[in-house]
Amino acid sequence: MTARRGLDLKEHDYKPKQILTKREKEVFELLVQDKTTKDIADELFISQKTVRNHISNTIQKLGVKGRAQAVVELLRMGELKL
Repeated sequence: MTARRGLDLKEHDYKPKQILTKREKEVFELLVQDKTTKDIADELFISQKTVRNHISNTIQKLGVKGRAQAVVELLRMGELKL
């Protein structure tokens, strides 16, 4: 046993923290498919208000000014794919 044992990171031990919740990611994946708020709400069986809340929460997390900037930032970070 080595003195460094506590510092060794196994590949499966390290998991980067997700920025988006699963639902926020689903909402933005549909947004980049050019879906409307209503389309997203219908597809995910949630209200349009909830869709807007997910979008708003994501915008706040990213510190951007709107949906379009959020999409650009998420693409840049590799959180979304086109």
